[in-house]
Order: sequence, then C-alpha cells, then structure tokens
Amino acid sequence: MKIAISGSSGFIGSHVKKRFEDYVIINRDDNEEQILEKIEDVDVVVNLAGAPVVQKWDEEYKKVLISSRIDTTHKLVNAINRSGVNQFISASAIGIYPDGKACDETCKEDADDFLAYLVKEWESETNKCEKTTTILRFGVVLGIDGGAFGTMLPTFKFGLGGTIGNGSMMTSWIDIEDVLRIIEFVIQHRLAGVFNAVSPTPITNFAYTKAIGKILHRPTVFPLPIMVAKMLFGEGSVILTGSKEVYPKALQNSGFEFKYPDIHSSLVHLLKKK
Repeated sequence: MKIAISGSSGFIGSHVKKRFEDYVIINRDDNEEQILEKIEDVDVVVNLAGAPVVQKWDEEYKKVLISSRIDTTHKLVNAINRSGVNQFISASAIGIYPDGKACDETCKEDADDFLAYLVKEWESETNKCEKTTTILRFGVVLGIDGGAFGTMLPTFKFGLGGTIGNGSMMTSWIDIEDVLRIIEFVIQHRLAGVFNAVSPTPITNFAYTKAIGKILHRPTVFPLPIMVAKMLFGEGSVILTGSKEVYPKALQNSGFEFKYPDIHSSLVHLLKKK
C-alpha cells in the first residue's frame, strides 16, 4: 500500500509519515500536474493540509484558513479524478456542529459561524472526488508533540493550567494513536462517507483540566477568562470556548474499537510515555 500525504509537516501528518513506510509528500504549492505525477502509483491520498485554527482570526487570516483547505483540496481532487488512486481520505472538523447539542453524523443542524462555513465549503470540495471518499471530522487531537494539547502542556507542567471560563463547555477529543488507527481502519475496510474522529466519551473542560492536573500531579487553579480568550484570539476564540459534544456513531457502527476511549487512559498513555 502506497499513500500520498498532503499536510505532512503538520501535527497529524508527521505521525502519519511515521506510521506508513511507503509514502509520497504533496506540497501545498504543487500544481495539479505535479500532484498527478506524484500520485501516479499511489493507492490512497490522505489530505491533512490546513493552516492552524488556534490563531487570532482577522479577515486576512480567514483567507489563509480558506485557501489552505479549500484551494488545496480543489487541486487534489482534480488530480485524483484524473489518476488511478482508489481512495481519498480528507480531514475536516467537528466545528460544523452546533454548540450545546449532542451530535453524531446524523445531526441535521449546523453551527452558524465562520468555522462551520469553512467546514461546509471544505467538505463540498472534498465531495467532488469521484473515487471512494472518506471525510474525517476531527475533534481536539491529543498528543504531546503538537496540537492544542501539546502547546498548552508546559503551562500545566508549571502548575499554571486551569479551566477555560467556568469549564462547563464540552470537549470532544481523540488520542493521536486512535487517529492513526482510524486512518488504517478506513483504508482496510474501504469506508466511504463522513466519520467523526472523536472518542466516545466527550467531557467538560473542567473534567478535562482536572484529569491533566491529576496525572501530572499539578494544581489547575488558574482559569483562562472567556474575555481574555476573545482578546487573544478574536473570533478564533470559538476554538477554545465552543462547546462541542460529538460522538463517533458511524465509526463504532462500522466495527472500529477505540484503544483509548476515555480521557484517563489517553493521558496515562501520552504523559507516562513522555
């Protein structure tokens, strides 16, 4: 099995490279013809490209978020449709779902904000692919070497971590190891459609924060006020303050079993390994 990876320098992409021995890398500035040449003998294309969302969003950065996802996916899809590639796996996000509502893949209601718009446009471009197409809607991916969790980990290690606001918002998360296992699973079973790449046990930000403190044996008494988050990240603060309660119903119905289904097992795995 040979795969092509777009977004290989990112957090998830760097782990995918370690997992698969035979791969080629698609760069963001590759044109359609260059992509077509690279995927000539590739079975599966994994698209993980996208500028980081945990940033301050202004109008210019919104354009970067759009271009890095939609324009990149457009080129990939055009090339794939002209190639012998069998399957296209593309990242997406649970930001499409509304706050304050338990959702799985059957949820018909979308959020009404820029992030939901971005996800819908991103998936619309993905669905133009004529090959077997798999969309993985990621929640917060936990790993010690990147992503939101890896970035905030030093703060907790110094005993300066805390909840966001009152900690009541729901956090839908997944261990990086289970992300890799999901990618392998959808390739092995040639699954098509939309799948929520989240653990089956979303938790409140308060419980998430306390679990990190417990494993690290550190206090978690320094909350990040919602107002400060908005000052730091502007409209992008929704990534931190949104409440997403999302479940992986489609994956579980397909027979996938999580290795780290609860936050304690994931944190022990990640932090004890470190």
